[in-house]
Amino acid sequence: MELPLTISCDECTMQHTDACDDCVVTFIIGREPDDAVVIDADEARAVRLLAGAGLVPGLRHEPKTG
Repeated sequence: MELPLTISCDECTMQHTDACDDCVVTFIIGREPDDAVVIDADEARAVRLLAGAGLVPGLRHEPKTG
């Protein structure tokens, strides 16, 4: 069983950089800055397929370590 992917800008090393301007999370939902986005495995695969086809920007989330 695959676990859902949780994306929180507070946990991303790219937060507050130019990468945020075309991040797929921002592109798809236009969320509030402090809201996490949770997608399941099927949705994560769909995002990868769309990004691979050049239809949406790729996911740039990189979890912080430590």
